[in-house]
Amino acid sequence: MELNNRKKYLIRKFYDDYLDLNKSMEDEQLTVESIRNGVEFRGANLWILVFATFIASLGLNVNSTAVIIGAMLISPLMGPIMGVGLAIGINDFELMKRSLKSYFIATVFSVTTATIYFAFTPLDEVQSELLARTSPTIYDVFIALVGGLAGIVAVATKEKGNVIPGVAIATALMPPLCTAGFGLATGNLLYFLGAFYLYFINSVFISLATFLGVRFMKFKHKEFVDKNREKLVRKYIITITLVTMCPAIYLTYGIVKETFYQSAANDYINEELQFPNSQILSREVSYHKREIRVVMVGSEVSEEQIASAERKLEKYNLKNTKLVLFQGVNNGDMDISNIKSMVMEDFYKKSEQKLAQQLHEIDSLRTQLDIYTRSGQADTRLGGEMKALFGGIKSVALSRSIRLELDSLKPDTLTFAILQCCETPSAVEKKRMADWLKARTSAKKLELIVMDDDNQR
Repeated sequence: MELNNRKKYLIRKFYDDYLDLNKSMEDEQLTVESIRNGVEFRGANLWILVFATFIASLGLNVNSTAVIIGAMLISPLMGPIMGVGLAIGINDFELMKRSLKSYFIATVFSVTTATIYFAFTPLDEVQSELLARTSPTIYDVFIALVGGLAGIVAVATKEKGNVIPGVAIATALMPPLCTAGFGLATGNLLYFLGAFYLYFINSVFISLATFLGVRFMKFKHKEFVDKNREKLVRKYIITITLVTMCPAIYLTYGIVKETFYQSAANDYINEELQFPNSQILSREVSYHKREIRVVMVGSEVSEEQIASAERKLEKYNLKNTKLVLFQGVNNGDMDISNIKSMVMEDFYKKSEQKLAQQLHEIDSLRTQLDIYTRSGQADTRLGGEMKALFGGIKSVALSRSIRLELDSLKPDTLTFAILQCCETPSAVEKKRMADWLKARTSAKKLELIVMDDDNQR
C-alpha cells in the first residue's frame, strides 16, 4: 500500500512539475477573446485571405514548396475553425453561428479566387504539389488532430512562441482549397472533390482538437439565465456537431481502411512477388477497384508461380483482390511510357552513388591540379609584385617538376624559379627572393636560379 502511494506521489509530482498547463496558462478570458477576434472575416482579414490564396495558387502552379509555405503562414483560415471548436467546448451558440458563417465565407472566397487564377494562368500543367492535395490519407487526419491540439495549447498559454505559424503550415488548409479551385477551373471534378474532401477532414479534426483542448483545460461554459434557452442551445450545438462529425467519421473510417489496404498490398508485393532473376518495375494498388497491377521484367514467371502467389492474397487480408501481372514489354495493355520512366528511375538510383563518387574524385583531382599548377605559373600580378619588391629583375619563369632521389628512388616535387637580372644579386638578396617566392607560390620546396645579362649564374 505504501509503495503504491509512493508511485502515485511520484507520478503526480512529475505531472505537476513538467506537464501541468495551469502554470503557464493565459487568462481564460483573453484566450477566448483572442479566438473570437480571429473568427471575423471582414476588411483586412478577407483581403489577406485573397492575397494568400493567390500566393498559394502561384506556388502550386510553379510547384514551389517555399511559396506554398509562405501562403499558409499568412492565411487566417485557422480562426473560424478554432472558433467552432471553442464554441462547442463552452456551449456558445452565437460564436458557433459566427464561426460557421465566417468559415463558409472564407471557403467561398478562397475557392473563387483560386478558380479565377487558374482560369487565366497560361500554366495549366498538373504539378506534384497539386496532386498531393487531391487524396487525404490517415496521416492527414493525425496531423490535423495533433496540430489542432498544439494550436489551442499555444493560444491558451503565455509562451506562444512560433507554434501558431507551425500549426498553419502542418495542417495545410490553404493548398487544398486552391487545388479545388484548380479542379473547377479545369473542369476536373475528381480534383475538386478530392481536394475539398481533404480540406473538410482537416477542418473537422482541427475543430475537434480545439474542443478537446478547451474541455481538458476546463474553460468555463457560457452561463444562461433562462435554463430552457440553455437546453435549446445545447440541443442545437449537439445537432450541428453530429451533422458535421458523422460524415467526417464515415470518411475517416474509409481513409483508415484504404491505408490498411495499401499497407497490406505493399507487404504482399514485397514478400510474395519476388521471383528469381525478375525485377518489379512498377506497382499500382487500387483500393476502390480492389486490384494490384505489377509490371515485371527479367525471367518469365510461370503460371504456377502466379497462381501460388494469388492463393496467398487472403493471408494478407486481400480477399477478392485481383492480381494483374505484366511481364516483358510486348503487352498491349501496358503503359510503355510508364515502364520507360521506371527503367530510367531504377537506372538513376543505381548509378547515383557511383556518380557522386566520381564527382568527388574529379573535385579532388581538380584541387590537386590547381595546387600543382598554381606554383608553376608566373602571372602579371606576381611579376608586378616582384618588380616592386626587388629591383633589377627583367624576367621570371616558374616551373614545377618531379625530382628523383637516385639513392632512395623516392620521387619529390620541386618548383624551379628562374630569374633574369640586370646584375647578379647578393646571397642575402637571393635568399629573400627565394623565401618570398616560396611563400607566394605555396611551394614546399623551391630551387632559385638567378641569371645575369651574360647568362651566368
